[in-house]
Amino acid sequence: MPRAIYPGSFDPVHNGHVDVATRASKVFDHLTIAVYDAPPKRVLFSTEERVELFKESTAQLPNVEVISFSGLVAPDLARQLNAKFIVRGLRAGFDFEAEFEMALMWRNLDPDVDVVCLMSALQFQFVYSSRIKEVARLGGDVGSLVPVSVSAAMESKFASAS
Repeated sequence: MPRAIYPGSFDPVHNGHVDVATRASKVFDHLTIAVYDAPPKRVLFSTEERVELFKESTAQLPNVEVISFSGLVAPDLARQLNAKFIVRGLRAGFDFEAEFEMALMWRNLDPDVDVVCLMSALQFQFVYSSRIKEVARLGGDVGSLVPVSVSAAMESKFASAS
């Protein structure tokens, strides 16, 4: 039974993330979405909020679970969860080089764990969490880029910040 993890900060989870998770859930018997608890960047949503938002966004996928993790590099987490694969989504351009370098590092750390990259669907090639936050912060509509629950949570966050 092949198991995989899909690690990331997911701040916020967007439709590109959900698309990758949905497609990965068809490839692997079990997919664990692993929300990083201490990303190196400032986050809009707490770890608990990010986990809950991704759970809501993938509730229709029976073989997917969403957890938080910290203190481990992805291959260590994969090993701990008995997963042999790490899923990554790739957009055009910059993503390939960054993901390639990370995959090589992970492969060096654990040669038994493989990285599987899924190309982002065409409509999600331009979707970045940082841009979504910027547009939402400025009052723009991000409803077509994020799940409904995420859009509502972002509206609430930015309304309370003003």
